[in-house]
Amino acid sequence: MTYVIAQPCVDVLDKACIEECPVDCIYEGERMLYIHPDECVDCGACEPVCPVEAIYYEDDLPGEWSDFHKANVEFFDDLGSPGGASKLGKVNKDHPIVAALPPQSEE
Repeated sequence: MTYVIAQPCVDVLDKACIEECPVDCIYEGERMLYIHPDECVDCGACEPVCPVEAIYYEDDLPGEWSDFHKANVEFFDDLGSPGGASKLGKVNKDHPIVAALPPQSEE
């Protein structure tokens, strides 16, 4: 099991979770952040610092955002396991589920 970042993160990219992650497993895409399922150690440090409450333990992911588990896993299909987000930097892509969303705003 792992943690998952869901739709509330889209177009927010606060990055407080990145600062708290002890294993550097939260990667930045174009419009949202993604947790690498094989690098995450399930410590939960990221969850309470997310200002938009977008991070969930996999089993606790609300049904309305169930596709985001798939998005977090498949985002890494081409990347593999780089062994740390900080050395990779921003990845200039998003999972198709995220890319297809209209711009998210707080209006």
